[in-house]
Amino acid sequence: MDLEKPSPGRPGTQAEGCLAVAIRIPVRIVVLVLVVPVRMVWDALVVGGRFLRDTLLRPVGRALGRALGRALGWVARALFVWPWVALWRYVVRPVGTALAWLGRVLLVVPAVWFHRTVLTPLGHAIAWAARGIGAGLALLFTGSAAVVVRIAGVVVTVLDQVYVRLLTPIGRAVARLLRGTGRVLAAIGAGAYAVVAWLARYLLVVPARWLHTWVLTPVGRAIVLLAEGVARIVGMIFMGIGLALYWTARVLLVLPALAVWRWILVPVGRALAVVAREVGEALGHAWRVAGHISLAVGRFLARLLRWTFVEPACWAYRTVLTPVGHTVRDLVLKPAAEVARGIGRATRQALDAARDGARQARADFRRMLFGAPPEPEPVARREPAAGETRTLGSSTTALMKD
Repeated sequence: MDLEKPSPGRPGTQAEGCLAVAIRIPVRIVVLVLVVPVRMVWDALVVGGRFLRDTLLRPVGRALGRALGRALGWVARALFVWPWVALWRYVVRPVGTALAWLGRVLLVVPAVWFHRTVLTPLGHAIAWAARGIGAGLALLFTGSAAVVVRIAGVVVTVLDQVYVRLLTPIGRAVARLLRGTGRVLAAIGAGAYAVVAWLARYLLVVPARWLHTWVLTPVGRAIVLLAEGVARIVGMIFMGIGLALYWTARVLLVLPALAVWRWILVPVGRALAVVAREVGEALGHAWRVAGHISLAVGRFLARLLRWTFVEPACWAYRTVLTPVGHTVRDLVLKPAAEVARGIGRATRQALDAARDGARQARADFRRMLFGAPPEPEPVARREPAAGETRTLGSSTTALMKD
């Protein structure tokens, strides 16, 4: 713990007042006395919690997690997988098979029969008739082609003369008539527009300009000047009221509040800040010192427990229980295991002999009732004898057998 006041001359330190120096040492002593038991209880709880977590909670949690996972998997299969499997296996697949059979019987088979017995002969007949009609039309059009060409030439010549001698003069006359009519209408419209424009100028524009210049402009300027004067007077009145209210609020509210803040709240706040800072630093130092004390106490208790229980137990196990266990193993357990193995071996042999006797008795009884079973007939093998060799004529493959 840093219980000394840092000197103002050292770099990295700030000058402290007498209040901080007077508060620091008593507060740190009191806080250390109060924090040490709390830190020791906290460390004991941490050690116990870690031991409980490692030895009990984690295995139990893993076991519960596995059991819960299996239960959830079974529930999920029961709720989501098995109903769909049953629906597919016992509903969808049989219904689909039935619909496919019905579709085949009601649609495919009649359609195939109709195509084979009706449409195919009808199509062949239509094709034969079309071929005959095409041959007749070809013969007919071959003889009348020249007549058709001559008639078409006469019709084209007549249409050309009608266009040149009749339609072209009529179109030109109509175009000239329309152009003349448009010029007359344009002249009439220009004169009417000039008259209307002159009347609008001297009946509307000139009087409106005179009215704006000699009436509206002076009246507007007078109204603007009057409004500016009224605005200045109102602004001066409100400015005076604002200044009066400002100085009244400043004298009655701001200056007393400023005095209270400067001479009361700031010193009290600084003192409380110094106290809070020192208490916080004292708590930090006390917590760290209590940690070291708790660690030392824990190590002492662990060493005392080791000297009291662990080392005597290890010594008893190593010097007493291990030789006794080896003696019991060599003198009792091994002979007992050998005897047990011998008894088991004899028991198995007896059981095997009894099983063979029972099997032989059943065979004799069956032979007495039903007679001896027939001997199996020898099967001619395709493999060559031991002294013979395989040749191309004596192959045993499935493709080359006789």
